[in-house]
This record gives sequence, C-alpha cells and structure tokens, in this order.
Amino acid sequence: MRRTPQLAAWAASLLAYAIASAALAWGSAAGWSEASFRVYYLFGGLLTAALLGTGSLLLAGLRWAAPVALIYVGLAIGIALAEPLTTPVSGTSIPDAQEHLDLLPARLAAVLGNSLGTIAVLAVAALTFRRRPLANALIVLGVLAAAGTGLSGLGVAETAFFIAAGALLLYIGFVRASRTSVR
Repeated sequence: MRRTPQLAAWAASLLAYAIASAALAWGSAAGWSEASFRVYYLFGGLLTAALLGTGSLLLAGLRWAAPVALIYVGLAIGIALAEPLTTPVSGTSIPDAQEHLDLLPARLAAVLGNSLGTIAVLAVAALTFRRRPLANALIVLGVLAAAGTGLSGLGVAETAFFIAAGALLLYIGFVRASRTSVR
C-alpha cells in the first residue's frame, strides 16, 4: 500500500483520539486537573473529528483540505493552551466543557470542528458508498460509536467502551477505504 495524504490525516485523527483517551484515563484515575482537561479537550474536543473529516476530504481528492486543516490545528492548539478556564477543574467524573470554558472561542471551535468534520465524513461516505460500501459502512459506524462518547450521562467505563469500538471500526474502515481507492 502506498502512502496517501488521507492516511496521514486519519492517522493523526486516531492519534488525537488515543491521546484524548489517555487524558480521560489520567483525569479519571488521578483526578481532573487543568492539564488533563486541556489535553482531553484539545485532542478529543478540538482535533479528532476535524482531522477525521480532513482525511475523508483528501480521500475524495479535495487537496485544499490539508492546508485548511493545518491552520485549524494551529488555532486549536493556541486555543487549548491560552484560553483561560472559567472555573477550576477537579473530581474524577468527565468535566463538562460548558462549566470550564467560554463559548468563544473554545467551545465554538469545538462545535465547528466536530460538526464540519462529521459532515465531511458522512458526505464523502454517502457519495462514494457504491465504490466502497464496506469501508464506508465501517467508517460511519466508527463515527457513530465515537459520537457515543459525547452523550451526556455516560460514565468513564461506558465512554471507554465507545472509544475502543469507534477506534477499531474507524481503523478497519480507513484501511479498507485506502485499499479500494488505490486499486
């Protein structure tokens, strides 16, 4: 298999997902702190879905997505590092961003990155479903499983299950989609 830009974006997305998962474990095990929350928010709230959508757009041949994604990643890192918290983070349950971050710019950036990334994934999957039915179905199921992590009221154990299921489905879908697009 040759190296492709969509695989780089998808790998970055899965890496962000893994780092967010590690921050989730860190905060839940040791108690949430500003550092664990910022890592969790950057990689989970700001980057994962946006990079996933970028990979899908690159798979569709839309090369403009790469420079736009790089700009967004730089902005996301700046927001995650510089945005002051409105209240301190503590406890062992997953913190709600609404309790610790203002709407502008942090929460709005996450909403836009997640929404646009998810729309890109679903649109590319729908438009190319006939060419890659299994790969696209796995990617969509992975996105749905990952969306389960955002459901309110889930505890850490339930969130961990959705994270693992989403990551596995996404990975298998990415590999199958890249093999299909190379042929």
